[in-house]
Amino acid sequence: MDLIRHLECFVAVAEESHFGRAAARLGMAQPPLSQRVQRLERELQVRLFDRTSRQVTITKAGMLLLPEARELLARSEALRAAARRIRDGESGLLRAALPPDIGGDTVAAVLTGFQKRAVGMELELHELSTTEQLGRFAAHELDVGLIHHPCDVTGLELGPVLRRELGVLLPRSAPAAARAEVPLAALTGSDLILFPRSGAPALYDDLLTGCARGGYTPPAVRHGQGASFVRGLVLSAGAVALGPRDAGPAEDDADLVWRPLAAAPLAWRHSVAWPRGHGDAAVHAFADAATHALRTTADARPDTPTRPMHLRPAAEYWL
Repeated sequence: MDLIRHLECFVAVAEESHFGRAAARLGMAQPPLSQRVQRLERELQVRLFDRTSRQVTITKAGMLLLPEARELLARSEALRAAARRIRDGESGLLRAALPPDIGGDTVAAVLTGFQKRAVGMELELHELSTTEQLGRFAAHELDVGLIHHPCDVTGLELGPVLRRELGVLLPRSAPAAARAEVPLAALTGSDLILFPRSGAPALYDDLLTGCARGGYTPPAVRHGQGASFVRGLVLSAGAVALGPRDAGPAEDDADLVWRPLAAAPLAWRHSVAWPRGHGDAAVHAFADAATHALRTTADARPDTPTRPMHLRPAAEYWL
């Protein structure tokens, strides 16, 4: 028996709750589909569906076996992806990316973690914005990357979403610097420094919307990403910058301070992403390493997204 094909039939019927729609989805006639499901039931010695002339309903046994079936299909596709990489001569190289806002300690932890998890695999790591990563995914020039949400994740599989609370970088002499936590409204009158909008347009717009909702509409938005450049703007232009704690100034910086925002209204949300159906062992090793590095070096925490993103089951990434 072709177990994988029979499991595909089982999952399709379970998700469609209709043999006709499942057959159309699989590109096959309904009678052979019914026969495959019946043969799988005989092989497993359980009834997967209750059938009537009008509807099909998954049984309790079917519900319990459905996650296992999906996992086997995912592993089967990962095996095929690995075979494709070997066939294409790319079995020893993984093309990966991290966004520019990831700190040096996190980058180092990702590299170390990947080397432990994928011994002998060469990692080609790039610094790319979310927009650049999405473009390279579409052009088949990137195997895996860490992206910012929200963005268009069509055609991608995702690891768990992690949240990094944002604070504000401001001059030590600023009145708001005396606060333990800074309300957004206390930044009124200061220009805001953000990454260029082209790097992650939806995130950029979300941050400005969140600022306005919190009572802060900056007179102007200045753009910068490099730590030294942003520091110069904050000190000389009467501006403030948003960023997570690990992007704050050095402890011995006499001129700048980082303060959390009151009520934690703003955050960056990340997840590892890769093209659907191409999640081989090397991709999962990078996803594991990046997720662990963010949680241990960048104070990232699990996040429940407010909009559906068709997340891949995250259990295997919690470390």
